[in-house]
Amino acid sequence: MKKTLVSILVSLGRQFLFWLLIFAAARTIFLLYNLNLLRIEGISFGSIMASYWHAIPLDIATAGYLMIFPLLLAAIQTLYSPNWINKVNKAYTLVAITLFTLLVSAELGIYPEWKTKMPFKAFNYLSHPGEVYNTVATDIFFTIILIWLAFAGISYFLYKKFFYQDVIGAPRSVAATLIVLMVIMPLMFIGIRGGVQPIPINQSKSYYSTHNILNLAAVNSGFNLMISAIENYKNLGHNPFAFYPEAQAEERVNQLFYTPKDTTAIFLNTQQPNIVLLILESWSADLIESLGGEPGITPEFHELEKQGILFTGLWATGPRSEQAMGSLFAGFPAHPISSVTVQPEKFVKVPTITSKLIENGYHTSFYFGGQLMYGNIKGFVLYNGFEKVTEGTDFKNNVIRGKLGVHDEFVLSRQLADLNNEKQPFFSALFTLSSHAPYDQPMEEVLHWGDNEKPYINSAHYTDRCLGDYFRKARQQPWFKNTLFIVVADHSHNSYRNWSFTTPAYHKIPLLFYGEVIKEEYRGKQISRLSNQSDLAATLMHQLAINASEFKWSRNLLNPYSPEFAYFSFEEGLGFVVPEGHFVYDARIDHFNELSLPGSEKEEVIKTGKSYLQVLFQDYMDL
Repeated sequence: MKKTLVSILVSLGRQFLFWLLIFAAARTIFLLYNLNLLRIEGISFGSIMASYWHAIPLDIATAGYLMIFPLLLAAIQTLYSPNWINKVNKAYTLVAITLFTLLVSAELGIYPEWKTKMPFKAFNYLSHPGEVYNTVATDIFFTIILIWLAFAGISYFLYKKFFYQDVIGAPRSVAATLIVLMVIMPLMFIGIRGGVQPIPINQSKSYYSTHNILNLAAVNSGFNLMISAIENYKNLGHNPFAFYPEAQAEERVNQLFYTPKDTTAIFLNTQQPNIVLLILESWSADLIESLGGEPGITPEFHELEKQGILFTGLWATGPRSEQAMGSLFAGFPAHPISSVTVQPEKFVKVPTITSKLIENGYHTSFYFGGQLMYGNIKGFVLYNGFEKVTEGTDFKNNVIRGKLGVHDEFVLSRQLADLNNEKQPFFSALFTLSSHAPYDQPMEEVLHWGDNEKPYINSAHYTDRCLGDYFRKARQQPWFKNTLFIVVADHSHNSYRNWSFTTPAYHKIPLLFYGEVIKEEYRGKQISRLSNQSDLAATLMHQLAINASEFKWSRNLLNPYSPEFAYFSFEEGLGFVVPEGHFVYDARIDHFNELSLPGSEKEEVIKTGKSYLQVLFQDYMDL
């Protein structure tokens, strides 16, 4: 019995140690890959090394999960020990290594854009692998593939050579079986829970720094994905953000949206203008000089502001393009975990700007240089009722394409040409793409600063240049004088300022109304009210004298009595901004990433913001 037990304990111990070393290696790869970002944030070597210490509890828990199957095999081997069980153990470990190293490598690709670990909802994008490939520069894509193959191959080689030990011909031992099942397995369970405390371990155990990149480095990738998957399935039919009694939360949200007077300032000089909606991919407020950005990045936009209405206190409600489509067209704010646009059974139940305009005699079109299937945007757009949808495959070969599709100058020109033959009034939306990674726009590098985001700001400069040319040509068209142009970002992006992903400054975006249909006294005006892109629906409907009551989550920004606040969501959390301050809360780990509110206001604002997310998510579930 002693020999059998020792053999099994040595085998299990070596396998457990192997996984702890693999997790440390994965953390090292992540940190080295993002070394430039660590340098930009001025993070000390000691702070970086601390991630290894703070990672230990989650690493032990994850190794425990991975060791459940080998532990069951070991229990069998105390009674029955043919060689094929050893082969099964090695095959299991090979699969586990392959999947874990693939996860770690994939996170290298998504972190620069998403600023997060791999969430479960990322698997929604795998139905379109070509689009996933196109969003990453070719050299980066193949670098990640090579890292994966090398990491997986070296790991399995080391596992077989130095860590794995066969259990061969062990005699039957009931005592050894009982020890494995009644001693080792409970100890493993304690390690998985992170101790004997009432609440099991979660990602917050590894959070230790004000630099989120270090917290993410410390969080075990496998553990994080497992919890994300469990939460997605667990929340089917259950609101994960049910902070308060439902009636109480709804009452608080009703008070939040209470508008004492239903009035509006009308800035249009006509009630049925043509409407052109230009959705700018990933345009952060930091690209706009009037929003606090450095001058020279978007000079054409700056010129447009002088004759338009610029909203200077506006936030994107979510970090993804498909979320923005629901927010912009349906006035339905983005929320964590999923989006109405990816679920046809839900988006058929929301009102949209497009359907309202069609009811009022508008002809509609939508333009995009890439593939709208990504994020199910095409399904949402088509259901919206757009009569004409033009995407990348509809362009001839005489246009310049990047990895994502046709570049902005050609898509904008196509829309201009088509609108000359469009019946009026028309509503035409266009979604740009050149300011999305891999930033392969057909333009020489103009801006020689920006450090890690130099490619991004140059891509925005290119799109801005395209906008300038677009509007110069548009002014020559017969329909221009009767057209309202709306220019807005889908979501923000990391900028040369390198804001933390969870801070409000990261998620701020531009919104501009422009055109000769704007009354003279409103041209050049700036509106600083705290607001969201989801407020476009109600604001536009009121200008057109169309009933906006169906857009319950959208405010009329031209009503001086409308409530003033801004909301944004991120993976399993929210940010909430009011004139007095803001808070950012991660509901998954019950953690305030930021809390900047006066003591007298703090509790009420937190309750209101959390109620907002609770009721919003419940509305999404009830669709």
